[in-house]
This record gives sequence, structure tokens and C-alpha cells, in this order.
Amino acid sequence: QVQLVESGGGLVQAGDSLRLSCAASGRTSIIFAMGWFRQVPGKDREFVAGIRWSGTFAYYADSVKGRFTISKDNAKSTVYLQMDSLKSEDTAVYYCAQTRKVGAPTNEADFGSWGQGTQVTVSS
Repeated sequence: QVQLVESGGGLVQAGDSLRLSCAASGRTSIIFAMGWFRQVPGKDREFVAGIRWSGTFAYYADSVKGRFTISKDNAKSTVYLQMDSLKSEDTAVYYCAQTRKVGAPTNEADFGSWGQGTQVTVSS
């Protein structure tokens, strides 16, 4: 069993930066990769970024490439999402999740142990 707790959301203006954190606990040895997703009301959860649990490989959705950076602190078992140059369309609830699927998974169905989510609101 893996437990994930997100934090760091808030209200910012367009162009600002924000850093989200996702602390993992429990059976973290089973994790292959971690992912950040986001969801707005009425829409499906959207993949944002992923990182191998080893921290050696990261991948991004095209919509955030060049603006967001995912990283991992191995000592703290914590994954971060640094979000720069935020846009109003980045407004969503952001979730982290873990996967045992190898490769570079982006499908929500391949992830589990979802956190409770943290709201990010970007005002224009």
C-alpha cells in the first residue's frame, strides 16, 4: 500500500510560479514511476508530467513542456512539480499518483494510490 499526499497549491497570477509537492509513504519499493495529473470540472483527468522513481527519467505533456519541471528528492521520497510561466488554462486540481507500469506511462488507468489533490488557480 502506497500513500500519497499533495501540497503546495494556491491562487497565483498569470506568469507566476508555484511548486507542488507529493510525499510518498508505505510500500514505495513497488513504485516504477510517479505522475502528476490535473482535472477541471467536467473533463477527464489529464496527464501533466511523470518521473521514474529512480529520478533518472522525466517526461511531460506537450502543453507544459518547457514551463513545468518534475523532480524527485530520493531522501524524502517526495516528488515535486515546479510550475513556471503559469497560464489561466493551468487552473485545475492537481493530483499525484504512482504506477508499476514500465516505460513512460501517461494513461490515468495505469496509475493508482491517488492523492487527495491540490487546487491551483491562475488568474489572468
